[in-house]
This record gives sequence, structure tokens and C-alpha cells, in this order.
Amino acid sequence: MSARELNTVEQTELDDAELIRLSWDDPERFAALFERYVRQIHHYIARRLGIQAADDIVAETFLAAFRRRHSYDMAQPLARPWLYGIATTLVARHRRNEERFLRALSRTGVDPLPEPMADTVISRVAAQNEDRRLAGALAKLSRGHRDVLLLVAWGGFDYEEVALALGIPVGTVRSRLHRARKKVRAALGDGDPTSET
Repeated sequence: MSARELNTVEQTELDDAELIRLSWDDPERFAALFERYVRQIHHYIARRLGIQAADDIVAETFLAAFRRRHSYDMAQPLARPWLYGIATTLVARHRRNEERFLRALSRTGVDPLPEPMADTVISRVAAQNEDRRLAGALAKLSRGHRDVLLLVAWGGFDYEEVALALGIPVGTVRSRLHRARKKVRAALGDGDPTSET
């Protein structure tokens, strides 16, 4: 096995905190963290703002993470919540674009991603009308409620991960998710947007 192959195997066995720590002295080690999470984070951001904005924000997310790697909490073996927190903060800066994107989707029903929004947020509902209604309901949520709902629905986060990502208490996550689900359910005729059926 070559030195490069050995290095690749070693990096896949290291947890995120250890990779970040190693990147303090060897910045190229941070690339392994990028490779682990870039697709997930890109998909999450693209769902919120569209593909074009996602490319830029993903780059900004990892650049910000790289610059802040010395302040990473080494007690956290997974950097996923930290990275999603950075991404969510950057999405907030582009919030007007997100709201325009959701309103346009609400009007047109055309999802720019190959996988329809309804497939991920509302299980097994593929009708274009549902995409419009869902986008309209999401656009009406406050930023805090929308962030929590989408981290759960599109990011696959549990309550604790959302709390870490957004820097809020778990109780606040529960409360915001409950309220967001209630509002979206009402807009969709009492269907749960995050449950598997």
C-alpha cells in the first residue's frame, strides 16, 4: 500500500475532531473533513437557496470552518452540527434570496433540483401542487422556525444536533420544531411535513 493510500485509510478512521486537530499543523488534513460533508451540506443549502447560491455558500462554509478550526470544541467528535451551524448562519445572510426562491417555487411549482422537494420533506407526495404549498408555507415561517425544521427534515438532524448547530437549547429546538410543524401542517391540510408514512 502506498503512503498516499495509507494516509487515506488513516483519515477515514479518524473522527472529525482529530482531523481538525491534525489540520492545525498540517492544513491539508482539513480536506478530509471537506470530503466527508461537502455533498450533504451542498444539498441542504441548495434546497434552501437553489443550486447557484449553494456553490458559493458551501465554499464560504468550509472557508469559515477552516479559519475557525483552532476554536473548534474538541470534545465534539462529529463536526457535522458545527458545519451545518456555519452554513445556516450563512444562509441567514442570504435569507431574502431564500424567501424569493421559496415564493417563486410556490408560484411556479418548478423545483430546480432533480429530486422534488416533496420527496424529502413530505414523504411520498410528488404532486407539483404540494411542492407549491410547501414552499409557500416554508416562506411564511420565521427564520428560526424554518432553520430548525429544515435541519431536521433535510439535514436529518436530531434535536441535540440542531441545538449544537444553531447554538440554542434543546428545549428551544423542540418548541420551534413543534410550532413550525404545526404551521406547515395547517398550510398543507394537517399533513406532517417531517414524518415518514
